Amino acid sequence: MNKLQRVPDPHLPPLLRVARQINEQRDLAPLIEAVLEEAQVLAGAEAGVLWLYREEGDAEWLDCARHCSNGPDGAPVCALEGPRLPLDDEHADRPAVRVARSGQPLHLTGADRFHAQDRALLVPLLVRQVDSLLLVPMRNHEGVVVGVLQLVNPHPDGVPHGDAVPAPALALLEALAGYAGIALNNLLLVQELKDLLDAFVKVIARAIDAKSSHTSAHCERVPLLTELLARAACDDQTRFADFELDEDGWYELSVAAWLHDCGKLATPDSVLDKSTKLHSLHDRIEMVAARFAVLRSEAERRYEREALTEPAREPEFRERMEEAVQTLSDDLTFLERINKGGESMAPEDQARVRRIAETVWIDAHGQRRPLLSEDEVNNLCIPRGTLTEEERRIINGHMDITLEMLESLPFPRKLRRVPEYAGGHHERMDGRGFPRGLTREQMSVPARIMAIADVFEALTSRERPYKEPLKLSEALGIMQRMRDNQHLDPDLYRLFLDAGVWRDYARTALDPEQLDVDDPSPYY
Repeated sequence: MNKLQRVPDPHLPPLLRVARQINEQRDLAPLIEAVLEEAQVLAGAEAGVLWLYREEGDAEWLDCARHCSNGPDGAPVCALEGPRLPLDDEHADRPAVRVARSGQPLHLTGADRFHAQDRALLVPLLVRQVDSLLLVPMRNHEGVVVGVLQLVNPHPDGVPHGDAVPAPALALLEALAGYAGIALNNLLLVQELKDLLDAFVKVIARAIDAKSSHTSAHCERVPLLTELLARAACDDQTRFADFELDEDGWYELSVAAWLHDCGKLATPDSVLDKSTKLHSLHDRIEMVAARFAVLRSEAERRYEREALTEPAREPEFRERMEEAVQTLSDDLTFLERINKGGESMAPEDQARVRRIAETVWIDAHGQRRPLLSEDEVNNLCIPRGTLTEEERRIINGHMDITLEMLESLPFPRKLRRVPEYAGGHHERMDGRGFPRGLTREQMSVPARIMAIADVFEALTSRERPYKEPLKLSEALGIMQRMRDNQHLDPDLYRLFLDAGVWRDYARTALDPEQLDVDDPSPYY
């Protein structure tokens, strides 16, 4: 910060100079410093304190945001924070409280009239003697007090300490306080809106995760992975030497990462929560198991009837019954295993499902029915995962909904790329992804980063019911093949390995049993 006692610009009236100085500030701390600096210069004060109005629920108070004074060498001495001053009856005698409540300037003279705590506040500012205090309210555009300027020992235009502040000087200080109050209120309002947006974004993300226990925490982990890889790209001076993110760019990427799956709010629970191949409202494998129990009972009753009819052949009938029961047990175990889904299903397993389906059982109405319905066969023969082609189209449709939702929002200019970043994490480098079939050249670096983050989180997730959480070796092996198949960006995948993003994330988010890789070189 510049020295407080600087030479004013002779070509600008004081208030215009103040307005320009305040208008240049974009953050709260520099704005407060600028306001204090200009107020002390205009008032010829030895020190200054700026109180910010705060409220939460029914509680109201003033925060000592910053206080500054001139040190022995003329350089400013500043403290970044101070005490909280409640706006209640107990503290009604404090000058700042009086001004905040009344909204009127206050000029106090005589050391005996100053509160002991006010004098203690000024000790770090090297103020040896307090002759007078001038307090001026800071109002926003609605006339509401948003802060108080407290100036110590003002003597504008050489007026002796303790004498009344001339009306022109007081008017100038009130004008400064008014202009600063509006500027301060605007910054606080922007910060409050940003805080609201952050909270809203995270509420939406957590609602998505809460909608399905099978993807819980996915919307929280993807931003972590995205940030790790994006930082590596910013630090890289070879393949990504031209890529960088400023403060606004980081915020834009963070919002996109948190909202990348917002379309899942519209995905039917029956699809989103489909933890097994036969799951709908419940896992229908239990219904299948009940039919096997019927067939087992039929085999046992048949044995009993035949053994009573022809006792001499009882060993033969028993052996046939035991073989039938064992076959039923093996087939049911097989169906229960494949019902859980997985990375792939062999063609011979699909053929076995169809053979089992040809077995006939008798229902409660005496009707002959196939052991497995056509729908059950189709679901059990799903080659990968737990979703049919139709269900996969439905769940893939969450990207269309995500884009529709995000593109309908009036994002400010600094967040205009959120839909593009969030909507590209299921695209492929060869243009065979969804929802828009973009190629690598058509995608931004942040969108390609999010694609890798989304895949790695899904592969290593502990919550997916259709598979065990993959170890690092398994996950990296799959990603290596995805890179080879032009699914993932090859340069970002290499950076993912080189920069140790996989390791940093694993130490934070994975279980110790998953950490089976020390050297990533086999996966390049």
